[in-house]
Amino acid sequence: MAGVLNIPKFPRVSPLTFRKQSKPPSISISASSETSDPQPNTASISTKEVQNPSFASSSSTTAAALSFAPPPNFNPPEPKRFGIRPDKIWDIIGACLALFFRLGTGIFVSGYSASLVSKDEIPPDQYSLEIGGYKLKETSKIGPRPEKPIEIYEFESCPFCRKVREIVSILDLDVLFYPCPKNGPTFRPKVTEMGGKQQFPYMVDPNTGVALYESDEIIKYLVRNYGDGRVPFMLSLGPLTTLTEAFAMIARLGKGTYYTPSKLPPKPLEIWSFEGSPFCKIAREVLVELELPHIQRSCPRGSPKRNILYEKAGHFQVPYLEDPNTGVQMFESAEIADYLRATYAQY
Repeated sequence: MAGVLNIPKFPRVSPLTFRKQSKPPSISISASSETSDPQPNTASISTKEVQNPSFASSSSTTAAALSFAPPPNFNPPEPKRFGIRPDKIWDIIGACLALFFRLGTGIFVSGYSASLVSKDEIPPDQYSLEIGGYKLKETSKIGPRPEKPIEIYEFESCPFCRKVREIVSILDLDVLFYPCPKNGPTFRPKVTEMGGKQQFPYMVDPNTGVALYESDEIIKYLVRNYGDGRVPFMLSLGPLTTLTEAFAMIARLGKGTYYTPSKLPPKPLEIWSFEGSPFCKIAREVLVELELPHIQRSCPRGSPKRNILYEKAGHFQVPYLEDPNTGVQMFESAEIADYLRATYAQY
């Protein structure tokens, strides 16, 4: 199952499709953080260059010896138009509550605008939403692009982490996420080693050498360097922002919080996703629980990367997973979650 931005209709709805306990090995990585119960006024900034070796070079011999393959008889599912797998209906309903509490924050790129135009104005080989014989022309204002992905250490059920994930989508940034679920043996200790305390989110920008704790400081840094310098309204309300972020996740009942023993792959996975999508939420919760590093290719409405994925896969639908460790490429969030557990979980 997969989805776009639209809130699904039930019982049969889904994202829009367009055709065309073993301890994992220690990894040496750089990062930054803020706790779900942070201490006020504890922002920490470092401008020293942080070393971040590749997965291949930093993984231990044990990790390198592991082989990864798709589950037996695995075949990627066909993307489905307007369909939710029956066992995931309530998961999607719960994830949709965030759209209400956060007023759609993270669904649109900064400076988003849209207009209906003639079908002839947008070539058929380019992504666009068709409405009543017209096509939706979408534009946005993209700031400077970082040469290397921003690195963020965080976990799903933390409201402070969600704030940072929302600005990542608004700025249309590609981010290398290092999941830090509770009891996670790999990246939580790494944050303490690098930053001096176990607090989330923690950000490292390999383009500038800056490392930061505190979600508000991270947001200000990102909009200053990769946006227009202005913090979006829904992320500027102080305690009210944090409160609504917490309410946005309450129906998920802590999913994406606790570590599930897993095998650490040599390469980060890639997921085309954005924070406002309830379908993407289902897949990303499992990525976090399994402590699987992943590059998020942000593609909210107004993102030029929507057309890139459309050209790449012949469809636009999210989430879309690319696993360089097995060669699997697939749509459908429920099946992505099943695939991740079957491939990486240690039961």
